[in-house]
Amino acid sequence: MKYFLILLLVIIIFIISMILGSSNNQIVTFNYLITKDDYPISTLLAMFFAIGFILGIFIIGIFYIKALILLSNIKRKIKHLRK
Repeated sequence: MKYFLILLLVIIIFIISMILGSSNNQIVTFNYLITKDDYPISTLLAMFFAIGFILGIFIIGIFYIKALILLSNIKRKIKHLRK
């Protein structure tokens, strides 16, 4: 239930950012290291939100896998000590 509420909050934030971005159709120049392109603010807002969300999920996944490995090592040690 907790994860569902977090996912719902993320979806609501994404929808609000899309609504705010779509009401502002101003074109901005986005300067990369090598080139620059013109994008609407709504596209940049959605793109950076998606990149941040994916990066956050990736980082959380790394820590989750690390915790699972640590937990399995501790369980193995406990099992060994009980013998």
